[in-house]
Amino acid sequence: MTRVVSIYLPDLPTDRIRRADPAIPSEQAIAVIAKSGSKRWVSAADVAARKAGVHVGMPAAKAQALFRGLMLVDAQPAADALALERITLWALTKYSPIVAVDGIDGIVMDTEGADHLQGGELPMVTMIANQFLAKKLTARVAVADTWGAAHACARAISRETVIVPVGQTVRAVENLPISLLRLPPKIIGDLRTLGFQRIGELANTARAPLTLRFGPEIGRRLDQMFGRAAEPIDPIRSPELIEVMRAFAEPIGAAETINKYVGRLIIRLIEELQKSGLGVRRADLIVEKVDGTRQAIRAGTVKPVRDVAWLTKLFRDRTEKIEPGFGIEKLTLVAVVVEPLEERQKASSLVEEDVTDVTPLIDIYGNRGQRVYRMAPVASDVPERSVQRIAAAAEPITVAWVGHWRRPVRLLPRPELITAIALMPDHPPASITWRGKRRKVIRADGPERIFGEWWQRDAEMDAVRDYFVIEDETGERLWVFRAGDGVDPETGDHRWFCHGIFA
Repeated sequence: MTRVVSIYLPDLPTDRIRRADPAIPSEQAIAVIAKSGSKRWVSAADVAARKAGVHVGMPAAKAQALFRGLMLVDAQPAADALALERITLWALTKYSPIVAVDGIDGIVMDTEGADHLQGGELPMVTMIANQFLAKKLTARVAVADTWGAAHACARAISRETVIVPVGQTVRAVENLPISLLRLPPKIIGDLRTLGFQRIGELANTARAPLTLRFGPEIGRRLDQMFGRAAEPIDPIRSPELIEVMRAFAEPIGAAETINKYVGRLIIRLIEELQKSGLGVRRADLIVEKVDGTRQAIRAGTVKPVRDVAWLTKLFRDRTEKIEPGFGIEKLTLVAVVVEPLEERQKASSLVEEDVTDVTPLIDIYGNRGQRVYRMAPVASDVPERSVQRIAAAAEPITVAWVGHWRRPVRLLPRPELITAIALMPDHPPASITWRGKRRKVIRADGPERIFGEWWQRDAEMDAVRDYFVIEDETGERLWVFRAGDGVDPETGDHRWFCHGIFA
């Protein structure tokens, strides 16, 4: 079932100002001031300003008097709209084939086709919120059955994420204010005059009198919110995106027909890419049906390609997910992510080089929703910082691990606390208890002393770890360490941890 994600950006104006000027201190309170004739009022305020009592709609003079250190910036609606469009285009390349601007402060997207967001809706919305936070953007993310419900819930919550269970739209929105119905301000004001405050009150009122007085807009918005009327998302497009399309006089629905026209669209897309010297990294197939709904399929590659046969295979492996319903009236193929690609000779006529290319296999796994990556070394003595994930097809890294000491084949995600009996300061444990099992140590080697990275973190100025390789009576070899040098408590609390397992 299709689900809709709404991303609300409550602090977009102030976040844009901070991103434009990184020199602004993080503790500096900012208020954005809008003007209308001689009137000046607060149109946006960041967290620091709101904590001081500044709120939207407050006169600018009162806000400045309330908080002397407040930074006032003139509103720039055009710049905010442009920033929102850029963010939406970024979300299009990252999250889903169907993404659109939602009002002046949000983004909406259809989760269908975003196969790389695996693991359930909670990990998905958490990842989205964290990635927006990493870009220094405040976001509230909601998932619901409909655009209207997701839009309302994202703007009603005070936390970062909310998930409305399937089929629970009525329960989720009935107590929300009618201002979240996306109705014109004049209608909202008149409804409040009549005593309506909550969406549930409006939904339980007879439709005919409301339609007679306000027209069909109230009923349309309620039907869209509760899923009784379709509200397709019109995906954002920019002039830079290369796309080809095919409209049909008679709707199509057979799998063979769909595959035939998808293949033709791929040929046309490759021709357009070749004219620009580009290769496609991510392409979206948008399927528009006669009932006004859309469905999307996304295919990606680890390297830019212009291979018609390969792209055709990637899409045909997934066209079985298309549900034509009453028929498809339009197919659109969009190159969402492209990169420069030069023609290159694959083989010599004199000497055939035996080169194994694993990128097709990586593409297949990636389009099935699997995360494919390689591990690469990092120049760090601290074990958990000495490795990083890189793209599966990334260029080789010249940095190598230092091989003076043995390292376990399996490093635990984080050191696990153990109980150890050991003679301080330099002797290995005589026995340990790990995961509820007591182990007698038969052999040991060490210590290998690792110092904290004081040049990166002041807290590690005196930090020390002493590592030992130990073997228990069953022959299992573990990598354990003591926090501290065994003498000075400032170097560590002298607790013991297990950090890895040897083969």
